[in-house]
Amino acid sequence: MRINISRKNINDSFVAKIQELSGQNLLACYQCGKCSAGCPAVSDMDLLPNQIIRYAQLGLKDELLHSKSIWVCASCMTCNVRCPRGIKIAEVIEAIRQILLRKRADHLPLEDLSPEVKCQVPPIALISSFRKFTS
Repeated sequence: MRINISRKNINDSFVAKIQELSGQNLLACYQCGKCSAGCPAVSDMDLLPNQIIRYAQLGLKDELLHSKSIWVCASCMTCNVRCPRGIKIAEVIEAIRQILLRKRADHLPLEDLSPEVKCQVPPIALISSFRKFTS
């Protein structure tokens, strides 16, 4: 995968929107990797939590919005607790999800799910959307 990094990406409104929605300073992260080391879902992610932060710092919008990691994250807050800089990484991931959902581009179209499958959706799907306001 070829990634184009430029000053235009870094100063993009996408980066500002992530910071606004999450309430986090992305530039505080110095890439220690403790968030990724403690993440219980990391084996199913295409981008590790610290990589998500780095991509966000660099304004790599398309790569983030097409990552399956933002949907794999269960907002367990392990990354938040482990961060030595106090960055709430789960909130950053939730902000990225919100940006995509506000475009009405769902990862999984609910209308395609049968009523039986909808009844089996884990409660964490709803709970994780509220956690950013309580941590």
